[in-house]
Amino acid sequence: MARLRLALAQFDFPVGAVAANAAKVGELIARARSGGADLVAFPELTLSGYPPEDLLLRPSFLAACSSELNALATATHGIAALVGHPHSEGEVFNAASLLRDGVIEVSAHKQALPNYGVFDDKRYFRPGHASVTASVEGVRVGLLICEDVWQPEPAAQAAAAGAELLLVINASPWDADKQAEREAVLVARAHETGCAIIYLNLVGGQDEVVYDGGSLLVNGDGSIIARAAAFVDTLLWVEFDPATRTLHAQGWPLAADSSLEATLYSALVRGIRDYIDKNGFPGVLLGLSGGIDSALTLALAVDALGADRVTAVMMPTRYTSQLSLAGARAQAEQLGVDYHVIDIEPAYQSFVAALAPAFAGKAADTTEENLQSRTRGVMLMALSNKHGRLLLATGNKSEMAVGYATLYGDMCGAYAPLKDVYKTVVYRLSRWRNEAGIGERGTGSELLSGSAKSLAGDVGMAGEGKRGAKALVSRSPFPATARKSPSEIPRSWIIPPEVIERSPSAELRDNQTDQDSLPPYDELDAILERFIEREQSQAEIAAQGFSLDTVRRVVRLVLINEFKRRQSAPGPRVTTRAFGRDRRYPITSGWH
Repeated sequence: MARLRLALAQFDFPVGAVAANAAKVGELIARARSGGADLVAFPELTLSGYPPEDLLLRPSFLAACSSELNALATATHGIAALVGHPHSEGEVFNAASLLRDGVIEVSAHKQALPNYGVFDDKRYFRPGHASVTASVEGVRVGLLICEDVWQPEPAAQAAAAGAELLLVINASPWDADKQAEREAVLVARAHETGCAIIYLNLVGGQDEVVYDGGSLLVNGDGSIIARAAAFVDTLLWVEFDPATRTLHAQGWPLAADSSLEATLYSALVRGIRDYIDKNGFPGVLLGLSGGIDSALTLALAVDALGADRVTAVMMPTRYTSQLSLAGARAQAEQLGVDYHVIDIEPAYQSFVAALAPAFAGKAADTTEENLQSRTRGVMLMALSNKHGRLLLATGNKSEMAVGYATLYGDMCGAYAPLKDVYKTVVYRLSRWRNEAGIGERGTGSELLSGSAKSLAGDVGMAGEGKRGAKALVSRSPFPATARKSPSEIPRSWIIPPEVIERSPSAELRDNQTDQDSLPPYDELDAILERFIEREQSQAEIAAQGFSLDTVRRVVRLVLINEFKRRQSAPGPRVTTRAFGRDRRYPITSGWH
């Protein structure tokens, strides 16, 4: 029996872009046909994009998806295509339809509907009731959709119906633990059924979620034979040998750097680029403080969009150090971005003078500190309005967790790239990006294209993924390197070493450091990860060697600052429990 040749469309299909998505499907069908494919497969909900959320409640949206699917069916002469789409027939199903010979031959409905984490499938869809298999060039192929493969029953049903190969289309979001989890599930299904498994995943950023692709091939004995590069749009070629029931990858791109830092950095870059481009903004701006968070955000923005689309603004006061001024300017010049220095001391003092009568008899406190931050917020929002560039917030997950951020001040922004990145991980990513270097990796869109596709995780990702988020926050920040003045910084360093090495500070008063208000970040992040990601109790955390008083203080800060997080900008989800749609705690609660 001849081998079955397949093409896997690991591409981005944006939410709501039904006509554009259908046009891309049509182009890829033609490309797959010209490459000799018998079957081309597309990700979950290809036509609507994933997750379409309440667009699924609009009859006109469902009708558009149906119309485009019918039109695509006419383009499938000489090739079969498996396309994901919402299927409305009185009730709405998450479907995968096999198009062949000008018709919709069969539709599979997703049986296992996830309703945890970022998923809300049960709000919109009804579950399917049986696995579907189809014969393609004499090979029985089981058609499954994402969560179906995470449960044993759908795969078992397909195997019982004679499936030799399981083809699973997915919209599976990335996080630091996800690759290892996927592989464990696929290996288990292969061992249970004896079927080879093709796992095809979506790519792209969608609001707070990033999809990595990372498609996989698993043989019936549970051996993983190929891992696709993460965050890379590509058409993957596969052959299935029905005589041996084995899969063979053909020319899949490899990654030169499969570290967790490289993959996480790529996730953040993809999240920024897709959020900005899909929403039609010409560029971004951010406040560049001379601290590590804004420095990393600037590097990410340039790598995502290119220097010509990024504006950085330094807004000093009397408390801004010379180190901050020099470090910010050195990085801005190094990256070639549009750079401005706006002294906010006069504006701040005008606010203080205007408020003086109302503040009479009150000693200066954090009110005046926050007022500096809010003065910067006013300036940044004015620049955003005037130039049409989206403002990026630069706060990290550690700060957002404990409320170490100022509403309408440094929290101003429409997108927050580091919202789900702990402070200790900020240090790791900054050092990694410096080691990657400008000359070796390039900047702007080149970072994730051409030879720079190596930044996406590949074969080595499985081993790294098993450590996942727990490993990211369990390590100390990078050790300090020899101090250099900005003029001595090598061209390969895009985040000045002085910025990485310095003690973190908001610089809102003399000699201020973050550790005046917070535990050391390695301790803070370890407690936060246990409380947020692992849902451990205070007693459980303290039993692992942490001071109970410190644990109680940190947990209290997390709980009382939910109101701030509700008003924060969206940002890419990269851990297993991100603030926002992934972790939803009440603002008003008697539970402590």
